[in-house]
Amino acid sequence: MQLTAYIGLLFALLVSIFTAGAAAWAAWKDREDLKPLVEYGNIATALGVVFSSLILLMALAARNYSFLYVYEQVDNTLSFVYTLTAFWGGREGSLLFWELVIALGGVVYLYSPSYKALGGRTKLYFWAVFMTVQAYFLLLLTGWSNPFITLSPAPADGRGLNPLLRNPGMIFHPPLLFMGFAGYTIPAACAVAASIAGEEKSWVKLTRNWNILAWVFLTAGIVLGGWWSYMELGWGGYWAWDPVENASLIPWFAGTAFMHTAVIEQRRGALQRSNVFLMCLTFLLCIFSTYLTRSGVIESLHTFGESPVSLPLVLGMAAWLGLALVGTFMGEQHVKRSLSDFMSRQGMLVASAWFFLALGFVVTLGTMWPVVSKLWSTESVGLGPDFYNRVCLPFLSLLVLVFAFCPWLGWRGGIRNTRGMVIALAVFLGSGGSFALMGVTQPVALLGASSAIAACCTIAMLFFFYPGMRTSLLSWGQYGIHLGVAFLALGIAFSGPYKTEREVLLAEGETVQLEEYVLKFTEARQDATPEFRARLTGTLEVSRDGEILGVLHPEKRIYRNFPRQQFAEVSVIPSLGDEIYATVLGIDEGGKVSFKISVNPLVNWIWIGGTFMCVFGFLLLRRHREVLEPNDR
Repeated sequence: MQLTAYIGLLFALLVSIFTAGAAAWAAWKDREDLKPLVEYGNIATALGVVFSSLILLMALAARNYSFLYVYEQVDNTLSFVYTLTAFWGGREGSLLFWELVIALGGVVYLYSPSYKALGGRTKLYFWAVFMTVQAYFLLLLTGWSNPFITLSPAPADGRGLNPLLRNPGMIFHPPLLFMGFAGYTIPAACAVAASIAGEEKSWVKLTRNWNILAWVFLTAGIVLGGWWSYMELGWGGYWAWDPVENASLIPWFAGTAFMHTAVIEQRRGALQRSNVFLMCLTFLLCIFSTYLTRSGVIESLHTFGESPVSLPLVLGMAAWLGLALVGTFMGEQHVKRSLSDFMSRQGMLVASAWFFLALGFVVTLGTMWPVVSKLWSTESVGLGPDFYNRVCLPFLSLLVLVFAFCPWLGWRGGIRNTRGMVIALAVFLGSGGSFALMGVTQPVALLGASSAIAACCTIAMLFFFYPGMRTSLLSWGQYGIHLGVAFLALGIAFSGPYKTEREVLLAEGETVQLEEYVLKFTEARQDATPEFRARLTGTLEVSRDGEILGVLHPEKRIYRNFPRQQFAEVSVIPSLGDEIYATVLGIDEGGKVSFKISVNPLVNWIWIGGTFMCVFGFLLLRRHREVLEPNDR
């Protein structure tokens, strides 16, 4: 079966190389009659990838340990759901899943109205770029990251999935990230193709829905990743600025910057070259994200470790950068329009894009600092969370402040609604004063929280002052996302700086007080299961003012196939205010159990905000006829 699956990938690789070459030649020679051949090549490539993927999925379901990949990701005690989702749990399988989404996306795009609206030469250039990208991924899969290596003789049991991945987050977080990464392939290829071919129709409009879907999936993947870290890794937080976490965030910054500059091109026809470059940069950073997690260049808790794909990934990034520069600077620019003043909605959109790019640069620099520091030091020096928090949180707070005041500016300058601007300013100053009186004294937290409240107030006033917005899905989508960012900023402003945490050692019946909460250790239970070599569960009863709020059951686990590592399973009492969070650290010879407990204020507003960003993002999707202006049809 391994050979059959490998031949499927090899077939897809050869077809994709032939198709890319044929498309490039046909575009160069202006042979549009070859377009059907190229389109069939795309379908044939997808069939090869689907065929091989199904074989891997069947091998996982059957726990066929003659596949090395199955042996490394599955064992006999693993539940069936995690057995199937192990498809994207390992290095090779996740790369195959990414390529699978790209291939299927290409087939869907082939039959979409936006593809049919493209000019003939643009279509050929698109396939030349798109199939080259597919050939690149297939080359990695058939060479340096082959998921179909045979293990002989086949063992009776597998090594098993990393216990950190045995969480519901594993089911959704990785595929959403890869769907986001893969989703950017079509807009990026279309941007380069349209630019080189001199396409008269706006590729930004034609790929609008693809860009939005990619952004929504990537956002959902990042938010779920933060929740997963909070609930599974026992870090006591949702974002540790770990290199792998940063790797998914860096392309998100570029993609979000593009979403803002794309609005200007759609309405004013400006920033055409900037948008080509930003879209290409977003896709480039998706590959860079893969490089960070698979090259071993950065040490992290949950990278895939060092692998031979690092050099091919560097070469792939260099090749794409060259193609992006060609598409950006050598392509034809149909409309040349200047921007309005800085103090206008256009100016604020550009400023927001620069904010996102600056954040992306800071996070990239911080993540790569261990490599950069080797230029003058024999030992690599990493940057801790304090660096990121000091630099990134002020940027985020200022960005949310822009949300509060930008909607009151005119599109070309001036203030379009003085009443709204004054009320937003009053709410910003009033909420800042109120928070200060409540004891919120840290400047960045104060600025972030006040900006978030002012932004929420602005969004509510917009729907009150302008009734037409209440029936506009576009308005609900745009401002629903901004509302989500404001909630997220509110959660970050309080949950990090004002978190209270303690480590305690308790005997049964003893209590400890944290803030106004009393935690009583009532029971410790130790057991073993077919999956766990040992498991310790501590029970904490939580009360406030004599009223019982709930019971915590944090666990410490040792898995049978990972006997040298201990894994924490946290327990929380959720709340929109203070969330009580506990992990078990261990048990001593006298039966006392040590816990790490914390009170995390407003932390759930981060997940609520993230959910708003994803759900309202779908409202931005529009039908093809609605996207195009009458003169574009």
